[in-house]
Amino acid sequence: AVVSTQSGHYGRDIEFREFKFFLCALRQYFEYFVAFSRVDEDDDRRINLEEFTAAKESMEKWVGTIEDAEAEFANIDLNEGGVVLFDEFCKWAITKALDLDDDDDAELGENTQEKMEKLGTE
Repeated sequence: AVVSTQSGHYGRDIEFREFKFFLCALRQYFEYFVAFSRVDEDDDRRINLEEFTAAKESMEKWVGTIEDAEAEFANIDLNEGGVVLFDEFCKWAITKALDLDDDDDAELGENTQEKMEKLGTE
């Protein structure tokens, strides 16, 4: 449902039927943040090429083979700022179906991405 506030701005409420999908999406973005934080060694909320290449082995456990780390980094750095920001990382993580190997969704027996796709069609 779309609601107008007194200031004239429009907000978006989450309807009950959307809530399950919202929680799955929120959990998935939390997983992306955990992955991003593991790669971001100096905690500046940006990943530079050095951090990215140093974390290549770990990231390959999450997304599969990364043939050329420098080329992959350049593909992720959409604004060509020389660092990967969280939103850029998320876009990449979604296309790669990033899945941490040590998180709790392994116990669920089904990839979180698949669950989100199913929820979106319900």
